[in-house]
Amino acid sequence: QVQLVESGGGSVQAGGSLRLSCAGSGYLYRASNYYMGWFRQAPGKEREGVATIYISGVTSYADSVKGRFTISRDNAKNTLYLQMNSLKPEDTAMYYCAADSSPARLRAGGAKYWGQGTQVTVSS
Repeated sequence: QVQLVESGGGSVQAGGSLRLSCAGSGYLYRASNYYMGWFRQAPGKEREGVATIYISGVTSYADSVKGRFTISRDNAKNTLYLQMNSLKPEDTAMYYCAADSSPARLRAGGAKYWGQGTQVTVSS
């Protein structure tokens, strides 16, 4: 079984920065074997993809965060990161990390493994 635990959320003012982390663990878990991503869900809205990173290291971003957010991974530490700069009030949401062996399932929001989420609140 794989466990993903997010951390690093909090409350910041617009223009500020936060760095989210997602630590993976579990029997035989190796981050290098998984496609991983960050998703978010704001109150009253559907969950949306924020950024993904492939096993190869190729990254992709939602248009709303391009140029502001950076996804990265440290496979040796089994940890996924999301550096968020120039935060806006509309970035306020619960942020989740996800992992799957299928990039298609990950992109579709149907990843097999999910963390419990970390709250990000951006005030104007």
